[in-house]
Amino acid sequence: MRSADRRWFELRDRDHRRHLDAMAALPADHRIRRPTTAVRCGLSFGRRATTPLDRGSSRREESVIDVELHQASAAQMAEAIRARQVSSAELVEACLRRIEAVNPLINAVVQVADSALSEARRADDELRRGRPRGPLHGVPFTAKDSLDTAGIVTTAGTVGWANRVPERDATVVARLKAAGGILLGKTNTPELTWSDETNNLVYGRTSNPYDLARTPGGSSGGAGAIVAAAGSPLDVGSDTGDSIRQPSHVCGIAGIKPTSGRVPRTGHTPSYRGFLEAFTQLGPMARRVEDLALVLPIIAGPDGEDPHVAPVVLRDPAEVEIPGLRVAYFTDNGVRRPTAETIDTVVAAARSLADAGAHLTERVPPRIAEAADVWQRLIDADGKAWLARLLAAAGTPGRGSFVDRPDWPVDMPALPGDELSALLEEADDIRASLLRWIQDVDLVLCPVMPQPAIRHGESAEPWFGDTYSDVHNLTGWPAAVVRAGTTPSGLPIGVQLVAPPWREDVALAAAAVVESALGGWRPPPI
Repeated sequence: MRSADRRWFELRDRDHRRHLDAMAALPADHRIRRPTTAVRCGLSFGRRATTPLDRGSSRREESVIDVELHQASAAQMAEAIRARQVSSAELVEACLRRIEAVNPLINAVVQVADSALSEARRADDELRRGRPRGPLHGVPFTAKDSLDTAGIVTTAGTVGWANRVPERDATVVARLKAAGGILLGKTNTPELTWSDETNNLVYGRTSNPYDLARTPGGSSGGAGAIVAAAGSPLDVGSDTGDSIRQPSHVCGIAGIKPTSGRVPRTGHTPSYRGFLEAFTQLGPMARRVEDLALVLPIIAGPDGEDPHVAPVVLRDPAEVEIPGLRVAYFTDNGVRRPTAETIDTVVAAARSLADAGAHLTERVPPRIAEAADVWQRLIDADGKAWLARLLAAAGTPGRGSFVDRPDWPVDMPALPGDELSALLEEADDIRASLLRWIQDVDLVLCPVMPQPAIRHGESAEPWFGDTYSDVHNLTGWPAAVVRAGTTPSGLPIGVQLVAPPWREDVALAAAAVVESALGGWRPPPI
């Protein structure tokens, strides 16, 4: 890490700096066993990669730079800006041109920040004066429309908030800006972030850049679509029920749901609170795994407002040793059997980890089908009273656009108090069982979903299922997604890499190995 970046982290994290005693306080059963020979994962996060940006003073001589600039990773963009090989204004202009070209097709970006170019020019001026703000200095990003942005409309996809303009940024947005990031705009979400497809009455439907007849998933579907289409190098999504991981999977990008309690949700609209809040986590989405590792330390840690965020050390993925890593993988959870292509992709990802020295066993974690079922029953436990409260708070008249979906009825009886108490006890019993099981495992590799991107409207079909991912909204464990395969028709297939609590470093290091071996993100046909 450069000295300027280190100084920035020290200032931003003064209220939750990394202490050696915090590392020592981690439970022993959450630590990775170190093999005798120290061989690392083979990827230095944030290192300089050979890309079209690596052309020194000749960068203006070839027009291919202009064409490919928007496809660079955020880490590459940051390095090129620091090296004075490209300006922030050039990067922002390239991304805005790309958004202008693809957004009429996919409808992913719903608000463009008017100040993006002026902020980029300001960043360039600061760099000329030797005053970089942080590790993302001058790098553009987008934010999901459920995250408050000062002075920019934030709707959460519901008509009652169609003209809502927050006075302050969500914590994660403020931290990205403080690190030097330039907000490009807001990305679409289903109403109140609650659907496996991205559609609402405010902005309409978002489409998948690999097949416009298909959905980019939900609820961070706009984020997944524009990052995949190379209109933005990174976004921040929210995940209450696979809402980062599903769009990352179907859009062929990388994403991570961190450990519950890692990233503040302050300024996420709506704030579910109560037992729903325990399921929700914010995390980065990007084309490359290195960008997840770059952004997560920036947005993680207590902010003095979210009462559920813990000051737990965030470890460096570059320090994880893949040889000797104990990996359990499975292709079928017994609830929804994946497509043959999905199974083949998980097996290929497992093979890539084995080739890197990991120790593989084919094992299905216990009670994961029960976990997904308990998650769903808890969501429905109050008879959807939480939904009525949110709609009333937003001023959305009557029912919103998503509540009449046949796969998600609204008029449900609430559980009696004794049944709710028993359900909460069952949830904790499942969590304890899974924690005991993972003491012998460093990583779990499995599908994200049983199939690639579905057609618009198919999330209501009985065969649709996301039981592979919802389980970890109940456990709270960190789970990363990276593209590892492609169907014959060109649809991306991702895999899910799940680590024990607080071990995002393990999930990201393994995801980097899979990405390196199997290619990761590929440009869509649009």
